[in-house]
Amino acid sequence: MANVLDLRRRIRSVKNTRQITKAMKMVSAAKLRRAQEHAMQARPYAQMLANVLQSLVRRTDLYNEQTGEIVHPLLVEREEKNVLVLVIAGDKGFAGGFNSNIGKAAQRFIDERRGLGQNIDLEPIGKKAIGLFKKRFPMAVYEHKEELYDNDLSKHIEDIRHRAAPIEVASEHPTLLLKTSFSEVTAVANSIITRYERAEIDSVYIVFNEFKSVISQRVVVEKLLPIRKLGSQQVTVLEEMTEEQREAAGKAAQESGISINEPEETAYEQEAKKFGTADVDYIFDQSPERLFRHLMPRYITTQIFHALLESIAAEHAARMTATDAATKNAGELIDKLSLTMNRLRQAAITKEIIEIVSGAAAL
Repeated sequence: MANVLDLRRRIRSVKNTRQITKAMKMVSAAKLRRAQEHAMQARPYAQMLANVLQSLVRRTDLYNEQTGEIVHPLLVEREEKNVLVLVIAGDKGFAGGFNSNIGKAAQRFIDERRGLGQNIDLEPIGKKAIGLFKKRFPMAVYEHKEELYDNDLSKHIEDIRHRAAPIEVASEHPTLLLKTSFSEVTAVANSIITRYERAEIDSVYIVFNEFKSVISQRVVVEKLLPIRKLGSQQVTVLEEMTEEQREAAGKAAQESGISINEPEETAYEQEAKKFGTADVDYIFDQSPERLFRHLMPRYITTQIFHALLESIAAEHAARMTATDAATKNAGELIDKLSLTMNRLRQAAITKEIIEIVSGAAAL
């Protein structure tokens, strides 16, 4: 059994740990407020872009009258043989089951698709997702070719993919969560769109933690491509929060002064929703092909960008809840150790008194 000195050392160690977890909770709460604001600020733009495209779809023909082809390749549906999966996790730990839940949802989806005989390309976003899938699946191998033609005046550059396994990590994005720059997200989205237009991939899914409020979150697998219905989610797999998780997150948020309610729609957002369905005959200056060619890639970029912002907010909320629980557990452990130490001290004092009394009686 530990003595009083060992218990004092352990109590001091637990108190230091409690100070660290308490500070981490305060930092996570501050970051959560900023991330929540960024996610809320991005929603009106994404909603208005979807409404503009909805209005365009309702008032134009999706097929070219002369060629009979669909006006944009992102609307073309093919048999799903090669599937691309974007997995958004976090960059750091101490977030409870945030990263593991995303990894489990992604793995279930991958196993389901492999059961159908489909090839899977993975693009993990965040250091935790990269570390998880890099251990399980091999990296994709590309052959870089450069060919001169027109009497060596021109050069053709091409990267040829050599698939060695049915499930491969096509590329990694370790820095995308650090700044969450729209330009960097645009580069990732353009790469995905190019591969889809070349029929290198037949569909695109994104796995992330959807954030509405601190107590309203869920891990979803959303279909990005092909686009079927603009402005609405095509969720194939989802995992809701349990009641215990909601209660713990709600207590941590209230102690940190963070609202647990979902933000109400503004008057602007309500009016924006009517834009796509309003019975108004708009006149478009440009052809539908040109409008779709410009707006469709921006729509995909916005969807990925919004998923990143919501995932970042959900990660901070999960870390705030986990560190709050760790702080409370440390306090309970300190009380328990203090009680044990006091009992040992009382027992030692009682023993000394008994020895003194016994010695005095013997005299």
